[in-house]
Amino acid sequence: MSKLSDIRREYTLGGLNEEDLPEDPMVLFSKWMEQARDSDLLSDPTAMVVATVDADGQPFQRIVLLKRFDTGGFVFFTNLASRKSQQIAVNSKVSILFPWHSLERQVAITGEAHALSTAEVMKYFITRPKESQIAAWVSKQSSKISARQALESKYAEMKAKFSKGEVPLPKFWGGYIVKPSSIEFWQGGEKRLHDRFLYTKEEASWDISRLAP
Repeated sequence: MSKLSDIRREYTLGGLNEEDLPEDPMVLFSKWMEQARDSDLLSDPTAMVVATVDADGQPFQRIVLLKRFDTGGFVFFTNLASRKSQQIAVNSKVSILFPWHSLERQVAITGEAHALSTAEVMKYFITRPKESQIAAWVSKQSSKISARQALESKYAEMKAKFSKGEVPLPKFWGGYIVKPSSIEFWQGGEKRLHDRFLYTKEEASWDISRLAP
């Protein structure tokens, strides 16, 4: 078996050129997301790493699913009592990473997370499968539990409770929109000469810089 330090490969799928960059990074992100969704190489193209920082300055990361994006930012949903939500309440600055390794691409975003309105959360919640709606009631996310059986029992209880009619939106379940201040596009290149372009938000436009790999 080879050593970890010997594991490497060349990135040969393509490059990213200045002349191909739109003025608005969301245009490029939309194009890359569409290509990620169409690719047979990625099983979870909407999976993104969300990093937050606690009151002591300790960073935490976890993978969540992107549920919507537009010119305003990137949207995800979560339990409002979760560790990520508690940390966002203290420090709303977050970072997001889309690790599209199979496409030799990454998109790294920094920005601020803003809570969505109840109406916006409800609009999404009612589109979830009923099993997922029930699961939102079951888990006190990030809290310690004695065993998995505790979750299974609670799920059975909630399933019986909501067996008829619609599942109501839990008051402790919500979502955030991350409004970006910077978006970096990374495209793997041969000889480790990767292409990196950083969009930095200005008042009414975006500044674009090429970064050394």
